[in-house]
Amino acid sequence: MGFRGNNYKPKPKPKKKGTSLYYPYTKEDMRRVQWCNDKDIQVACVPIGNDWQVQIRLNKGDWKNDPGIYEHEEAMEKLYEYYKYYYDKYNKE
Repeated sequence: MGFRGNNYKPKPKPKKKGTSLYYPYTKEDMRRVQWCNDKDIQVACVPIGNDWQVQIRLNKGDWKNDPGIYEHEEAMEKLYEYYKYYYDKYNKE
């Protein structure tokens, strides 16, 4: 590898549209997620090819699959819906 000088900057890789796996969440979402994790209620998004499936596990039991197959953004919305459902159902504070 030869000397490239002080002006060398690597070329940026082109970004593909629609490939971001970031999903915005709120503080309220994170409060529900933490509460559920403390109570051994876990929800996960699992990739299936280019799509996603949501799985739920209660009290360290078996993982149960949501019957739907979703795109990433829909799967993340469903994940937070499940956390909200279990938080509202079992949180009696």
